[in-house]
Amino acid sequence: MSHPETILIVDFGSQVTQLIARRVREAGVYCEIAPFNLAEAAFARLAPRGVILSGSPASVTAAGSPRAPMSLFAAGVPILGICYGQQTMTAQLGGQVEAGHGGEFGRAEIEVSEDCRLFEGLWDKGSRHQVWMSHGDRVTAFAPGFRVVATTAGAPFAVIADEARRYYGTQFHPEVVHTPDGARLIANFVRTVCGCTGQWNMAGYRDAKIADIRAEVGDGKVICGLSGGVDSAVAAVLIHAAIGDQLTCVFVDHGLMRQGEAEQVVSLFREHYHIPLVHVDAADMFLAGLAGVSDPEQKRKFIGGAFIDVFEAEARKIGGAKFLAQGTLYPDVIESVSFTGGPSVTIKSHHNVGGLPARMNMALVEPLRELFKDEVRRLGVELGLPPAFVGRHPFPGPGLAIRIPGEVTREACDTLRKADAIYLDEIRKAGLYDEIWQAFAVLLPVRTVGVMGDGRTYDKVCGLRAVTSVDGMTADVYPFESAFLSRCATRIVNEVPGINRVVYDYTSKPPGTIEWE
Repeated sequence: MSHPETILIVDFGSQVTQLIARRVREAGVYCEIAPFNLAEAAFARLAPRGVILSGSPASVTAAGSPRAPMSLFAAGVPILGICYGQQTMTAQLGGQVEAGHGGEFGRAEIEVSEDCRLFEGLWDKGSRHQVWMSHGDRVTAFAPGFRVVATTAGAPFAVIADEARRYYGTQFHPEVVHTPDGARLIANFVRTVCGCTGQWNMAGYRDAKIADIRAEVGDGKVICGLSGGVDSAVAAVLIHAAIGDQLTCVFVDHGLMRQGEAEQVVSLFREHYHIPLVHVDAADMFLAGLAGVSDPEQKRKFIGGAFIDVFEAEARKIGGAKFLAQGTLYPDVIESVSFTGGPSVTIKSHHNVGGLPARMNMALVEPLRELFKDEVRRLGVELGLPPAFVGRHPFPGPGLAIRIPGEVTREACDTLRKADAIYLDEIRKAGLYDEIWQAFAVLLPVRTVGVMGDGRTYDKVCGLRAVTSVDGMTADVYPFESAFLSRCATRIVNEVPGINRVVYDYTSKPPGTIEWE
C-alpha cells in the first residue's frame, strides 16, 4: 500500500523505537520502521519526506556499531537523530562522539540557547523544559554545518541543528511521555520541517486498503482465520467490505478461549454480518498436542503450526482458496524480528508472523500489518463493528495456553476461565473496563496451603494482571484500590474450586511483558 506522505524511521535496536512511530502517526503522518541494515532499500521503496534515526543500546565509539546508510544523508530530505541517532549522524558527518564523560539517565532540564525550526511555535530562546535522557556517550564536537541550539548540565550538545540541510539531533528522547513536549517536537519535525500535511487517518486508510485488497485478490477466494479477538475480526470485516462472499471465515475453537467467547464470535459473524463462517471444534486436538508441553515458545509454535494445519484442511474442503488472511499487527512484526533481520532482540514468537508453509500454495493477506492496536480499533469503528466488540481487551492468539505457565490441561483451562470471568465481571461492575487496556487472570503452577472452614486446602494460585497502554509496546500497571482486589480475591477463592490464593502483578512493561508467557 502506497502513502503520499511517509516518514522512514531507522531502527538501531532501541526498545522504544515503536514510540517514535506512534508519535509520528499521532501527527497524522504515516511512517514505517526499518532496521538500519535494510534502511537503504526501505528508503527507495517509500520515498519518504523525512528520516528519523532511533536510539540504540550500542555505543557509536565501539567497533562494528551500527550506522545509517550514507545514501540517506545524500538524499536531500530532513533528518532527525534521537540519542544514538544524533551521535551516529554526528560521527558519520565529521563530528566527534566520546565515552567516559558520565552519562545522563532520567529527567533533565534543557535550556534553549538559540531559535531553530524544530522549536517553532513551541520553545523560545532562553526557556527551560523537562526532557528524558538515557545515554552514556555524548557528542563532544559537532559536524560542520551544525550549531548548538539547546543544552543540559550533562549534555552541552543536547540539541544540534543544521538548518541549511534540515538536519537535527536531540540527545534526549522526545518519543517518551517523560518528555512532556516530545510529541509536539516530533510533530514539528514531520509537519513544519518535512512539510507533511498530516492528513493520514483511518477513514482514508479504510478506503485505500479496500481498493488495495480488491486489486491484490481479484476474483480469488480468501480464507480468514478468526481468533475471537479484535484484530482478526477487523481484518475479516475489512476484507468482506472489499470482496464480499469471496471471503470465508474459519473460526478454530481450540479450547483455549475465554468464557462464552466462541458463541459470541459465531453469533457476530453469522447473524450480524452474514459472512460465510466455518466453525471448527478442534479443542481435543489442541489439548492433546499441548499435553506435556511446558515451554512457552514450544506452546506458541505448536499452536501456530496446528492453526496452519487446520486452515490447510479447511482450504481443501472449501476448494479453490488462493489466499489466507490474518490479523497480524505492526507490533507483532516488530517483536518477532530477530537480530539477523534487524537490531532488536526477539522478545517472543507470534504465531501469526512469518508466512505460510510452501505446501499450502496460498498467498498471505495481512491488511492490518501496518497498524498499531489502537489504530485497529479506530478502523473497526470506521467499519461499523459494535463498540462492545471493538473495545474488548486484547486476547492472544494462543489463548489461555500462555496464561497457564507449565502444562496446559482441560481442567486448568476450565478453572482459569471461571476465575477470569469473575475478574472481568468485577472490573465491569466497577466501571473500569474502558480505563484498562488489558486485564486477565493467570493460573500459576504453584500450590499453597490454605484454610477453608476448619479444613486444610492445598490448591493453586491465581495471578491477576491489569495494565494501561496505548499500543501494547509499553504498559503500566493499573492502580486498583485494595478493596477492589480484595473483592476479586474473595469471589475467586469462594467460587472457583482449585484456587485458594490470589495475587496481583505489579510489573510494568518493560521489564516484563504484558502476558506471562
